Amino acid sequence: MRTIFLLLTLLAGLVASCAAPLSSPLSSPPPTATPLPRTFQGALAYRWVVSQCGYGPRVTGSEAAQQARAEITAALEAAGWTVRRQPFTYKGVEAVNILAWKGDGEAVLIGAHYDSRRAADQDDPSQAVLGADDGASGVAVLLELARALDFPPADRRVYLAFFDAEDDGELDGWDWIVGSTWMAEHWGEAGEPPLQAMILVDMVGDEDQTFYYEGNSDPALQAALWSLAAELGYGDHFIPQYRWRMLDDHIPFVRQGIPAVDIIDFDYPYWHTTHDSPDKVSPQSLERVGRLLEVWLEGTP
Repeated sequence: MRTIFLLLTLLAGLVASCAAPLSSPLSSPPPTATPLPRTFQGALAYRWVVSQCGYGPRVTGSEAAQQARAEITAALEAAGWTVRRQPFTYKGVEAVNILAWKGDGEAVLIGAHYDSRRAADQDDPSQAVLGADDGASGVAVLLELARALDFPPADRRVYLAFFDAEDDGELDGWDWIVGSTWMAEHWGEAGEPPLQAMILVDMVGDEDQTFYYEGNSDPALQAALWSLAAELGYGDHFIPQYRWRMLDDHIPFVRQGIPAVDIIDFDYPYWHTTHDSPDKVSPQSLERVGRLLEVWLEGTP
């Protein structure tokens, strides 16, 4: 009996020690996640390029476009942005812009298109364009900017616009910049405040990155952005000389009298080809553009 009593006593002690609270000196505290830095990270932006391209070509009206749109919306909402879809029909095809906003104060808009061209007419028109640089790079910058921006940034309301139906111009009678034209012409109908400025990022991920002045952009805003880029050490990539005059998603806002700038590297050999894939996009290039916009919006270098 004494032996049984001793065994029971020992078992009771073991149970008590196993049931010790987490504050016991023998236990370890649970690991804590290291928070991401609140500055724009090119590596994180690049993940969005890969993810968007993972759906395939995001041709307007396609299932891939719907999947990309769902991912964009989910990422914005997770970052605390208010999101609204803008559906419209063009030539019998259903298209959808995405508009997100955050903050209060004077309103500015940063835009990019998320669709990709349905015919790679520069090498194989029977294939669609994957659109890693021409499409996904701008989306990637906006989504990482949505995470990294500190609010309120210099008392501004920041709008992020993701335009559909930009890139099928001159195919079967389609126009260019359809989604941005719709948004600009309907701006204010849902209570949006007047825009003080608009900046477009298009084809911004090329590893051999060079941005020149664009001839249809607002000269003063353009000069301010290129000057800020030089202050940030990006002077070799932002060249204050005119080279391009683009019909791009900033034009509809220019037509509405809004100062607008197109940040675009049009010297891209894979434009509208089947080779516009994520391996042609550089995280460092995305970071330069994202960091420039982040500093401009927050007002502090």
